[in-house]
Amino acid sequence: MTRTTFGALLRDLAADTAAVEEVVRAARAHSPEVARLPPAEVRRQVVLLLTSGLGALERREDPGGRDFTEARRLGADRAAQGVSVAGLLCGVQAGRDRAVELVVRHGRAAGIPDEVLLEGLLTIGRYAAAVERAVVDGHRAAERDLARTGAPARARLLRRLLLDGPAGDRTAELARFGLRPDGRYHCLVAEQPDPVRANALHRQFAGYGGVLGTVEDRLAGLTPRLPAAAPADLLVVAAPRQPLARAPAMYALCLAALRTAAHRRLRGLRLVTDLAVPTALAAQPALAELLRGALLGGLDPADEFHRELATTALAWLDHGQRLDQTAAALHVHPNTVRYRLRRLRELTGGPPVEEGGAVPGAGHGPLVVGAGHLAGPALTVGSGTVTGSGGAGDAVPTAGRGCPAR
Repeated sequence: MTRTTFGALLRDLAADTAAVEEVVRAARAHSPEVARLPPAEVRRQVVLLLTSGLGALERREDPGGRDFTEARRLGADRAAQGVSVAGLLCGVQAGRDRAVELVVRHGRAAGIPDEVLLEGLLTIGRYAAAVERAVVDGHRAAERDLARTGAPARARLLRRLLLDGPAGDRTAELARFGLRPDGRYHCLVAEQPDPVRANALHRQFAGYGGVLGTVEDRLAGLTPRLPAAAPADLLVVAAPRQPLARAPAMYALCLAALRTAAHRRLRGLRLVTDLAVPTALAAQPALAELLRGALLGGLDPADEFHRELATTALAWLDHGQRLDQTAAALHVHPNTVRYRLRRLRELTGGPPVEEGGAVPGAGHGPLVVGAGHLAGPALTVGSGTVTGSGGAGDAVPTAGRGCPAR
């Protein structure tokens, strides 16, 4: 009866979202490497340990005779995600200590005698230790596999190519990773993703013949082809295909464009060429202000309605010049969007534009930057967030816009 009561306590804790989150927070707080993982990944680890303890108590099996396949897989995943075995153990042990505290606290509150709690904790402790050993075994086995596949060598090669350029005859080394001295490659740089998404990106670009690795604490690489898109919640900036000799220059451009795109809160795969104007003008805010005055001089930055007009125009351009999509993004009626665009045209002298049609004029980028400057603090040269009657904080990507020319 007491064993059933203790087992019911463990089942309740494993199903208690708040209790699981306490253990997750403890693991993340005591291991910076574990903290870099998505919370869902850490939660999976916690649930694994709790359910292993529960199974141990109910089956009363010898842990030496169990197959801890899932624990070994967990260790292998952490190795692939760049978590060291020391960092992993710090998180596991901190989470286990917090789980023990919760068991004691809730068990006493449920009226379970201390001697029963102690017996149960000793039982699941033996299984928890066996699970930890399996996690470490899986981690070390995966590390050996990664060393054989040349991941460190790949990262070293990328650092040399992107920072120093292809010096000397490295034909054999390049060929080992599918690169050619006379090849042309897209350079790409990504925001530092969590390890899970980094692995997904590695797999995606490997399918296109790409080579990715960590360069200056960022995910960077070279690829002969680009996929149609990157993960929607991850920012990746890519340059046009260039010879390997130009890789350092392209890497520097990607870094600059990445900073601009990140400040704009953009996501997905973005091209350096689409971000060229805002990237250049982000370093010259005074020039951006001059452009605003020259191209949108009919609008007054101090006038709230004029800022609302600029906000609406930017959202309209971002949504393919579609009234319905713009209205939905701004939470207004399509007729309101139509009216604001007409007033903007009257005030700036821009030509008529049709819904969904091409925007005339070649100087779209500078005009967009000027309009962004005028729209207010939430939509400046480096920001992609619009405000106004549509509500603060609506994210609107700003790369690749057109703008009515005067």
